[in-house]
Amino acid sequence: MDRVKKAFTNRWLILLTVSVLFWTKTIFAYYVDFSLGVQGSVQYFILWINPIATTLLIFGLFLYVKKIKPALIFLFLLDLLNTVILYLNVIFYREFTDFVTIKSVLGFSKVSQGISGSSFALMKVHDVLYWIDLLVFLGILIYIFAKRKEIVSKPVKKTFAIAISCLSALIFSVNLSMSEANRPQLLQRTFDRSYIVKYLGLDAFTIYDGIKTEQTNSVRAHASSNGLTDILKYTKQHYAAPDPSKYGIAKGKNIIVIHLESFQQFLINMKVDGQEVTPFLNSIGNDNKQTLAFDNFFHEVGQGKTSDAENMLETGTFGLPQGSLFTQLGNDNTFQGAPAILNQQAGYSSAVFHGNVGSFWNRDHVYKNLGYQNFFDRSYFNASDESLGYGILDKDMLKETVGHLEHLQQPFYSKFLTVTNHTPYLTDDKNFNFPSLKTGDSTVDDYVRTAHYLDESLRQFFDYLKASGVYQNSIFMIYGDHFGISDSNNKDLATALGKDPTTWSKFDDAQMQRVPLMFHIPGYTGGGIQHQYGGEIDVLPTLLHLVGVDSQKYIQFGTDLFSPKHDQTVAFRNGDFVSPNYTELGGQTYDNKTGQVVDPKALGIAPTIDAEQKQVKQALSLSDKLNQENLLRFYTPAGFTPVDPKKYDYHDLDQKNAAIEKQKGAQSTSIYSKNGNKTTAALYPPIQ
Repeated sequence: MDRVKKAFTNRWLILLTVSVLFWTKTIFAYYVDFSLGVQGSVQYFILWINPIATTLLIFGLFLYVKKIKPALIFLFLLDLLNTVILYLNVIFYREFTDFVTIKSVLGFSKVSQGISGSSFALMKVHDVLYWIDLLVFLGILIYIFAKRKEIVSKPVKKTFAIAISCLSALIFSVNLSMSEANRPQLLQRTFDRSYIVKYLGLDAFTIYDGIKTEQTNSVRAHASSNGLTDILKYTKQHYAAPDPSKYGIAKGKNIIVIHLESFQQFLINMKVDGQEVTPFLNSIGNDNKQTLAFDNFFHEVGQGKTSDAENMLETGTFGLPQGSLFTQLGNDNTFQGAPAILNQQAGYSSAVFHGNVGSFWNRDHVYKNLGYQNFFDRSYFNASDESLGYGILDKDMLKETVGHLEHLQQPFYSKFLTVTNHTPYLTDDKNFNFPSLKTGDSTVDDYVRTAHYLDESLRQFFDYLKASGVYQNSIFMIYGDHFGISDSNNKDLATALGKDPTTWSKFDDAQMQRVPLMFHIPGYTGGGIQHQYGGEIDVLPTLLHLVGVDSQKYIQFGTDLFSPKHDQTVAFRNGDFVSPNYTELGGQTYDNKTGQVVDPKALGIAPTIDAEQKQVKQALSLSDKLNQENLLRFYTPAGFTPVDPKKYDYHDLDQKNAAIEKQKGAQSTSIYSKNGNKTTAALYPPIQ
């Protein structure tokens, strides 16, 4: 220990040792936990040098502290902070396949209230490598300070400390120049954050993101109605008139939205050990008369995941490039969402049912701004209900909704947010009676078990709806909100899908963004599988047109999926896109039939690809402008009344709905009233 103590008097050796160890951890994360798409010797060289500049700059600050003990404490804290940032990104990337932004950090409290042990489930054995050096550093500090003896160490001359800072700036300049040469307009084209990390490193990305966030906040404060000009021009030109044969086919019917948590398209018709994973959903999706089901429908979420999906389906606008719109802007933004539109245009009441806390994703505030009249969160369900992961089990949640649903005035727009099929896919033998996959990856293996449980939950719920008569007078919109298996786990899933994990590519990752979308309309006879390409941004205008409400006067960035003029270019949140023939990922074009990279110029399709790419970026940027500047406060469509969130209070909802029934008397249209003022709860089948 005397040698160690002596070594800790050499500031240059200390700086070199701590910097090299942190650089090693960063490179380890680049290769093991991140997927940065590095190609070619130049990009590999940039990847290896990009942590050097910021690491040396940050850790070099300890050279400015004259006394050695305070300097060591300062260096340890710098090392700890940088390691925390690195590790948070590792955990965040495993869940979201993205990097932590300032907005995601600021909105974390709104998300964390609904999270249980999923973050721990994302940890891996090798994570200890991120912390070993800090533990050793801390142990040495404790030993040195415990001896209570002064350490003799000459302070570094200020000119040398400044020289290290200048050297760091020089290295960063070289790094940036090489990056700009390899990726022109790197800092201007920031739809994909992985490029910033790949070329400049995590610390530089964090600083850059902080600057961009502050700029966005400033722009929002100085926004005006003039910003709507380009947005209105785009949405009017992009509008797709409805197919007359489908417009209004569900007019006046109850709208029941089933939110399939983390549910991907490949689960439909999948079998494990000869058993269907989702037999009930298969029966709905394969009903070629009463169901319009899509097999080329993609989720388009970003970091907001579930909240991004909800935002697109409720407002027809994209989620934010960073963080969650619900948590960052939901308290203050003006929306023209589905609940308000359907209420004002077609007399719908509205409600959401969710087995988790109301503050999760800031829903208790956002739903009021959307115009939801009712929000039945975890507090409305039995306190003794069993919970796993993100809320009470779906079977319990759906059964208990009956006591609340039956008092809503019809027609109603109701959304049921399932939660059991959510990572880390917690299971037990009592509730999950389905075989797991045998890939060796617990996340992948148990995914089919929780999906099967969700399917059983829906079958029982539909049995009740049929018995109570609600089914026959409703349209069901069933959708998957986002991926359940992340890109980092896709290779483990490949074999179960009949694919070779050794040839798995980014193209395969993109195709895995398919999620279910089904419109099930009892009594309808014109159904069938729909092959047109579409995304979550297209759902709202489609639903509105099916129930006979024209979407033309509202600012929405999607198009009716059934319209002859529907735009089949599907934008991903990072600026990539997929279309019926080609997929564009990170500047590379893939042929959808072969999955291979192609040369657009050689095929003569470069103008088409460029035009689609331009439109995708235009739509994303205009949507961001609309939301980040809260421009809807300056635009009110004819016949629409802006939502006043103060009108809504989510306490004592059952008493309030009962009072409405009493006030309406014989004119009440609730399920309870139509059943002779008797509950229909007994019609729900026993939970199996």
